Amino acid sequence: MISKLSRAKGAMAGLAIGDALGRPVEGLSPAQIRSKYGGVEDFLSQNPGGSDDTEYAILTGQALVKFGKSITSEEFASYWVEKVCNQTEDFLGAGFSEMAAISNLKAGLKPPNSGRHIHAWSDGLAMRVAPIGIVARGDMELAKRLAIADGQVSHSGEGIHAGVVVATAISQAMVGDGIKDLTIASKKSIPENSWTSRAITKALSVIEGQRDKDALSLTDLLLESVATHHYFYADIAPEAVSLAIASVVYGDGDFVSTVRFAVNCGRDADTIAAMAGAIVGAYVGFDAIPEHWRSAVTEVKGSCLAFTKGMSPIGLAEELIQL
Repeated sequence: MISKLSRAKGAMAGLAIGDALGRPVEGLSPAQIRSKYGGVEDFLSQNPGGSDDTEYAILTGQALVKFGKSITSEEFASYWVEKVCNQTEDFLGAGFSEMAAISNLKAGLKPPNSGRHIHAWSDGLAMRVAPIGIVARGDMELAKRLAIADGQVSHSGEGIHAGVVVATAISQAMVGDGIKDLTIASKKSIPENSWTSRAITKALSVIEGQRDKDALSLTDLLLESVATHHYFYADIAPEAVSLAIASVVYGDGDFVSTVRFAVNCGRDADTIAAMAGAIVGAYVGFDAIPEHWRSAVTEVKGSCLAFTKGMSPIGLAEELIQL
């Protein structure tokens, strides 16, 4: 029996591990990763660390701790104003969507208007919703409501749909739903005709229809199916979330296989692996994650969000499970 606490810690550790594993290869194609590293199987740095993915998840989690499950979009926004908008240090590695939202909030805009900008379809919400899945644990409507409330601060449209998918998937993993069941449930939580839903359908058809292929061949086929190569950056939410969900299905409950597959998809590798790691981490629990990976993500560096420096993603899980 996997405890709720173990699943919560697994989700936050999985997020941080995926972020740290993928950070050095963010923006590379699978072919470039193979050429440069021969594929990623472990940390590429002697001092691995996460990035904005983990730190924005801590922002969401701390807002939940402060305001509780009844938190509104306005309260999420007020926490951004309190903790982020007055930061004087550089936002290293920050996404375009978050910086646009910060600019809008500083100008006095409130949700949902703060989330209406030209980059609102990014994966910046989806990367930070693990705490929402932990708090909702099994309540898909709560997971969806909280993801939308958080998302309206910085995103709209497909950016919010993608966040809802990840939040509901983690919520269902928190109560032990099987990989197939949580995948189906999370996809049903958004409009069937949305770009995000269609991308997930395409990605799953590749994974389920090409089981005889090796991992390298599958990543190439996946990118042919869902990647938006004509755009200059790879943080497109429907693409990244569909690759994360495909990675979870590919790994079939094995944490290491899931996260390695996600990282080696390349593109927005840290975010794809962070999302996949959070979902499978909640599914398998903290103890099923390799110890040397768990011990590498005990605290964050505050490289993007200065207020998070020294905070523990795993410690945050212990607070969230009390809500």
